Amino acid sequence: MDKLGIGIIGCGNISTTYFSLAPMFKGIEMRACADVTMAAAVARAEEYGVVAQSVEDLLGNPAVDVVINLTIPDAHFGVSKAALLAGKHVWSEKPLVLSMAEGLELRHLAAAGGLRVGCAPDTFLGGSHQFARAMIDEGKIGRVIAGSAAVMGHGMEHWHPNPDFFFVPGGGPILDMGPYYIANMINLIGPIKRVAALANASSPVRTISSAPRAGEKIVVKTPTNIHALLEFHNGATMNLSASWDIWSHKREHMEIYGNEGSIYVPDPNFFGGAVEMAGKDGLIKEAALWDHPFGRANQNHDGRALANYRSAGLADMAAALRDGRDHRASLDRTLHGVEVMLAVLQSGETGQFVTLQTTCTQPAPLGPSEALALLA
Repeated sequence: MDKLGIGIIGCGNISTTYFSLAPMFKGIEMRACADVTMAAAVARAEEYGVVAQSVEDLLGNPAVDVVINLTIPDAHFGVSKAALLAGKHVWSEKPLVLSMAEGLELRHLAAAGGLRVGCAPDTFLGGSHQFARAMIDEGKIGRVIAGSAAVMGHGMEHWHPNPDFFFVPGGGPILDMGPYYIANMINLIGPIKRVAALANASSPVRTISSAPRAGEKIVVKTPTNIHALLEFHNGATMNLSASWDIWSHKREHMEIYGNEGSIYVPDPNFFGGAVEMAGKDGLIKEAALWDHPFGRANQNHDGRALANYRSAGLADMAAALRDGRDHRASLDRTLHGVEVMLAVLQSGETGQFVTLQTTCTQPAPLGPSEALALLA
């Protein structure tokens, strides 16, 4: 098959990203979309030249080989399960599921049907993160012994038009933003052995300040301030701070410490950015990045040039299907990441270390030539 037909379920804000960026890649073609609100599906279909269908009709569409699941987190499992039962491969937005039982059921269904499941984020495939991976693999900072990561701000109610789902179980900074950081940790260091955390919410109610619902109140039903410790199978340890209760801070997004030096990694929510390194002399210098296709700026956001290659993981999954290899944003790695995040929240409730039951391998590196091969 020359191209895999793609159908999107969930035509909200994030769907425009997939519709606009997927055509950059080989092996995939947007063909249909669906939403519980038919008007939303019709609007997207007219905008991007695909067929608007009901969810049931899209799942039965023989031209759709892969379903992209862009529904709200609470619906991810049900939609992905329905797609697998319909014989479709699945690419899901994060988080894949909200419980390990759900994730294991998806794994069973995928294996039984000979189907692939992939999941965002795929930002760890970005040029900067892959450069950092190459430097670590080459021993530029020696053996990784520790690290620090921070994703902190003051919530989504200041910009999102309907931010309610960010503050219920399945939301919060760990399950919403954590996937970017955990996926990159697995990319850079490997699987995680056990975790511990402290978690709370600084306010029981948030006030929306974004249009069109400015002034409305949201009841907070999930932790919004989490500070975790992670121990990796290779012996490295790392701290992760994830909070929507912080007005200002000076923490770096991600720092990896080796016994020969340190490397400073840009925001895992994006594909590009500066990578800095320091040796035993402690002098921090910006590293000369390689010319990686997924590190080149291709968008302008508020006057800032950004590299945005979302759908790279989907294209890698399509290529992996063709080549008979493992795809980098695989179900096992995603499921391990889900367990890490759920274990962090569990530890925050119980005050106990939680040892993980799943593990995974590091994804294969994606160098410049491999990345170029994914582009149309």
